[in-house]
Amino acid sequence: MKKKREAKSGQPATSEVHESAKEPSSDGAKKKYRKEKPWDHEGIDHWKPVSMSKEDVPSTGVLMEESSFATLFPQYREQYLKQVWPDVKSLLAEHELVGELNLIEGSMTVRTTKKTWDPYIIVKARDMIKLLARSVPLPQAKKVLDDEVYCDIMKIGGLVRSKERFVKRRQRLVGPNGSTLKAIELLTQCFVLVQGQTVSIMGSIKGIKQVRRIVEDCFHNIHPIYHIKELMIRRELEKAKKKTKDVFPPQPAPRKEDLQMESGEFFLNEKERQLRQRIAKREAQQAKSAEKRRERAKEYEPPVPKAKKPKKASEESAKEIAQRLARKAQVNSSKKRPASDLLL
Repeated sequence: MKKKREAKSGQPATSEVHESAKEPSSDGAKKKYRKEKPWDHEGIDHWKPVSMSKEDVPSTGVLMEESSFATLFPQYREQYLKQVWPDVKSLLAEHELVGELNLIEGSMTVRTTKKTWDPYIIVKARDMIKLLARSVPLPQAKKVLDDEVYCDIMKIGGLVRSKERFVKRRQRLVGPNGSTLKAIELLTQCFVLVQGQTVSIMGSIKGIKQVRRIVEDCFHNIHPIYHIKELMIRRELEKAKKKTKDVFPPQPAPRKEDLQMESGEFFLNEKERQLRQRIAKREAQQAKSAEKRRERAKEYEPPVPKAKKPKKASEESAKEIAQRLARKAQVNSSKKRPASDLLL
């Protein structure tokens, strides 16, 4: 009955379908759509960040909707933000962004416009106003707008329950006169600011991870000096030259038997071997004694006479000077012509 139904419907049986699917296609059919891609080759770094300029974006823009971010700031930052807000607005205007400062609510807002050409710049602007709210000065906070600079704001208030212990460990992170924090900044190439219950970090992704680990371990009762020593050791190891790995391993040192085979000593009997050793020893002694005789003979050799140096003008005697001047005067008088020769 099943075969009759398949015949009526005009569709092949399932076994025939599977057999047709198993048939291998020709090489030409496989490579039909495999064309060379000039924009993709081995020399391209796919992980390299892509830089975007205003000329690369069409005049119509790339954003369809408006995006905005807002953040609150503490009251003690109000006076500073009022002073630097004109600079913040001009900085945002370079990227076609708009910034607003609301002193009543105590908030800062950034939003995109229709002319904004970089879609990710709004996230960078959000990070900048967050850093400004956490007491980071504007000359440092504006660096986060660069493509290769990132930031992280850590909340450290909940890492320790006791308030006294929290204050002690926060001071341990800063160090005497900020020396520990300065060492961390130099080794990780990051900007670190401890303010209240937050730690603001700016730098590369690798450096931010290192600083975050140091801060967390510090509040878990691990002194930052251990991480500083580790980073210093790592830096010295990175400076060391890497050894070139040869394709083939080095040849093993030759054995004593191999050296004897090369010299032919291995095939001699014991008496011949001893005789050869005595002859070699005697020759070495004779060469050494001859060298010593030559060194002793050098003591009896006469010294080499030194070449006489020409006398200087200061070393000439008075008689030699008078003779030299007389010869010079005689030569000059012979060169003079008589007065009768000068008349025409």
